[in-house]
Amino acid sequence: MSTDLTSSLPAGDVVDRMDDPDWWRQAAVYQIYPRSFADANGDGIGDLKGITSKVPSLSALGVDAVWLSPFYPSALADGGYDVDDYRDVDPKIGTLADFDEMTAALHAAGIKVIVDIVPNHSSDRHEWFKRALAAPKGSPERDRYIFRDGLGENGDLPPSDWTAAFGGPAWSRVEDGQWYLHLFTPEQPDWNWDNPEVRADFLKTLRFWSDRGVDGFRVDVANLLVKDLPEVLPSKAELDSMDRDSGDYPLADRDEVHEIYADWRRVFNEYDPPRTAVAEAWVDSPARRAKYASPEGLGQAFNFDLLQADFSGPQFHRIITENLEQSRNTGSSSTWVFSNHDVTRHATRYGLPPLNGRKVKQGVEWVAAGGPEDELDRAGGLRRARAATLLMLALPGSSYLYQGEELGLHEVADIPADRRQDPSFFRGAEYDGLGRDGCRVPIPWTSSGTSFGFGDSDAHLPQPQWFADHSEQSQDGAADSTLELYRAALGLRRELQAGESLEWLETGREDVLAFRRPNGWVSITKFGGDDVELPDGDVLIASAELDGRSLPGATTAWLKQ
Repeated sequence: MSTDLTSSLPAGDVVDRMDDPDWWRQAAVYQIYPRSFADANGDGIGDLKGITSKVPSLSALGVDAVWLSPFYPSALADGGYDVDDYRDVDPKIGTLADFDEMTAALHAAGIKVIVDIVPNHSSDRHEWFKRALAAPKGSPERDRYIFRDGLGENGDLPPSDWTAAFGGPAWSRVEDGQWYLHLFTPEQPDWNWDNPEVRADFLKTLRFWSDRGVDGFRVDVANLLVKDLPEVLPSKAELDSMDRDSGDYPLADRDEVHEIYADWRRVFNEYDPPRTAVAEAWVDSPARRAKYASPEGLGQAFNFDLLQADFSGPQFHRIITENLEQSRNTGSSSTWVFSNHDVTRHATRYGLPPLNGRKVKQGVEWVAAGGPEDELDRAGGLRRARAATLLMLALPGSSYLYQGEELGLHEVADIPADRRQDPSFFRGAEYDGLGRDGCRVPIPWTSSGTSFGFGDSDAHLPQPQWFADHSEQSQDGAADSTLELYRAALGLRRELQAGESLEWLETGREDVLAFRRPNGWVSITKFGGDDVELPDGDVLIASAELDGRSLPGATTAWLKQ
């Protein structure tokens, strides 16, 4: 691909790119978990005014866009992904007027706004679900969701033996004896996407936020919407034996889902510039993921491959090569991510023993064990995380960053049971161990204070004392800090970014990866422990201190040739 997005842009300057339809292709996108970012009113919960107050920090960081995890009215059965009303703001974190003020402030700083859309399920407090419960069996109101009669003589057995993602059964019974499907918690009933009213209402929601100035959407579990539910449902064992890459698996990644996203694309294209979207689609096949990134559909899909990889030269080389090839095939741009609201922070993951092919979520076992310090190499994990991030920021495509990684935060493992919030903890989801609360702890802004500058009262999740040394205040202006590394790297990235291509450079060893980007920009990463000689060129930035022309282990450097 030869798309050239930017000329050299002065680092730190506010640059107006609001009219560029291709802004997303190589954007640095910063994910904000609103309830844990900044608390302006002192109630312990982050809010929209808190985000607005931190626009100068986001601008100084140098990101191109922010992605907001759900901020809608919610009982927080699943961290806001149980949505009561898709076209409003949770009163605990603000108002629509606050949202407009925040959007205006971000746009004035040259920062785009992406919001999370949750189309597979609503909350059980959504007005339509309350109407469904009040309406009789077979009513139009119930047809907006997935209701079934139960099995057994009195219908007191669920329609199937399926389990939900966070543990427990995937069906819940209502007062008149019917059951409704929820692939996540009982508070998250699945929509019936065969119902035209559901489809029309989501188009209304997309226009509602687009009209308010939203620039794009992150689509939660984009592969789950459409389902094939015959009268006699398959058992869990039968589901487990089915091919998930065929396009006709009953519960996920069905070909028909792309008809929905074609309708969404027509809405996005009503705007100038068109609204963007990125799919969270956990699919195994690159060909299946490519369908979500189609320009006739959402346009981009998350690539989680690096997020699941060890800190390994061969693994990184294979993943990068494969995903750039996928991007060429789709005409989209790739996405790169190491941390988000659902996984153990990558500074911690890289401080634990490598998985070496084990199919588990890295860090989950360590958190479940209480986060034993003797098993975690904190300094080494952060060093590897810095090197991995600097490599990632040199790649063509979009870089997705998660709040707090610019501060070098590790996972918070020792959260008391009575302070935990994640449903996977309460419902026994094996793949999440003790849950995802450890990456959602409110981030530190100052080195002291009740909640390290998050707000004027205790944070809704407990913060550890070691946060003091990781705060923005403690790192601001410190040349060797992770914050200043991110600021410098993002500024250089904006200056150097050009065509969406790279050329691998031969290094003669599998633990050293080097590639050249257009404009003579070279990134080189040493994964192993011993030093190697840097190639010719002026060193622009390095993830760790260099000794002359030697590149030490777990270090990335950028050079200009």
